[in-house]
Amino acid sequence: MNHKIAESKGDRIFNYINYTFLAFLTIIVLYPLVFVVSASFSSTEAVAAGKVWLFPVDFSLKGYETVFNYGLVWTGYANSLFYTSVGTIINVVLTIMAAYPLSRDDFKGRNVFMFILFFTMLFNGGLIPTYLLVKDLGMLNTRWALIIPNAMSVFNVIIARTYFKTTIPKELLESAQLDGCSDFRFLRRIVLPLSGPIIAVVALFYAVGHWNAYFNALIYLRDQSLYPLQLVLQNILVQSQISPDMMGSIDVETQQQLLGLEQLLKYSLIVVASVPILIMYPFVQKHFVKGVMIGSIKE
Repeated sequence: MNHKIAESKGDRIFNYINYTFLAFLTIIVLYPLVFVVSASFSSTEAVAAGKVWLFPVDFSLKGYETVFNYGLVWTGYANSLFYTSVGTIINVVLTIMAAYPLSRDDFKGRNVFMFILFFTMLFNGGLIPTYLLVKDLGMLNTRWALIIPNAMSVFNVIIARTYFKTTIPKELLESAQLDGCSDFRFLRRIVLPLSGPIIAVVALFYAVGHWNAYFNALIYLRDQSLYPLQLVLQNILVQSQISPDMMGSIDVETQQQLLGLEQLLKYSLIVVASVPILIMYPFVQKHFVKGVMIGSIKE
């Protein structure tokens, strides 16, 4: 028979304070998200007047209509899906190919290679040399300019390397080698099936990075048909802004409507840009914590 241990007065006070603090923290985190979504479904007048606090006011889809009526939005979505999917596949493959050998104790020179990789985290050529390199490789104004220069993250290599080293037993490798299993086959048939959590985590890191890519696209791309979604949305926001020169040439009511539309577009753009990642996250969430915790264990 199970007996529940009675809580002391101190425990009850602690739990009350803890729950209160967590509830307050949850409200702080959730409110901005709820506000952005509610404002994106409100009218320009309500947004400009600051009437939106929690729920949509004067429900309207004008913000989303303005965004999706801009033809390049759909092109930007398609481009971002391409950059995210193809780029993430290349990233994960290269990360595994680099991390697994570095996790093997029988790989001679692994510390030297690890130092070289780590050195690139501390020092790099800078923006201009990187731009010149991309130009000399003939990747300017091509899709590969957003994929190849960032094909592998040393940080993710270190996480994956630590995961392989702490999770894959040496005895498993020795047993496979006794049965005549090659290194590549061991990686493909044994290591990868056991590494679902870290692969999911690394893939999520890379995917979020590609989806939010903005600066490299601004530097390397000139053709609007190659723009990722983030750059397209930024152009929409810039075009909707009111310059100081315009303020004196329009009446107050029109100014308020334009300012309301500008604010409305900001909220709508945030939702449009965030939804795909929010949809993807639940599918890898179950692996996320496990992968990060195991992959972060120090040797």
